[in-house]
Amino acid sequence: MAKRTILAPVLILLGVYLILNQGGSLGPGTIFANFWPTLFVIPLGLFFHWLYFSMIGRGVGLLVPGGILLTAGVISQIAMLFGNWSTMWPGFILAVAVGLFELYWFGGRNKWLLIPINILTVISLLFFTVMSIGSMLNSMSFIQPFVAIVLIMGGAWLIVGRKRNM
Repeated sequence: MAKRTILAPVLILLGVYLILNQGGSLGPGTIFANFWPTLFVIPLGLFFHWLYFSMIGRGVGLLVPGGILLTAGVISQIAMLFGNWSTMWPGFILAVAVGLFELYWFGGRNKWLLIPINILTVISLLFFTVMSIGSMLNSMSFIQPFVAIVLIMGGAWLIVGRKRNM
């Protein structure tokens, strides 16, 4: 059972990588270069969670680095697979919020922890939104001349329309 739970995600990620990287090379260096978060960071985050849950509620402080490493590992793996570090970097801010939220959820529910959790989550989501919109606009650069013409015509219409009313 334990072998299946470890082997299944590895095989899924390898299959996704092979689909996304058709025609590319596949060797040990390539695997380490593209899957370092899955090989090193995510297992360490899971290890901290396992330590906490195996101790049955003791050492709630283990959840903060566990949540941070697990979230940062998932964010890093997504960024490595799709090559979008410029869009995914706010996930590292969200990782701290996830670690603190786990401390809040499993550690006595100190309501004062919700302040930094909410601030970090909102900042992260705001940056995700801004970076995603910027990335979409950059990918649609062929539309920019048309948008410029529409803006110029709109401004000219406002100027001409205002002169007629005076």
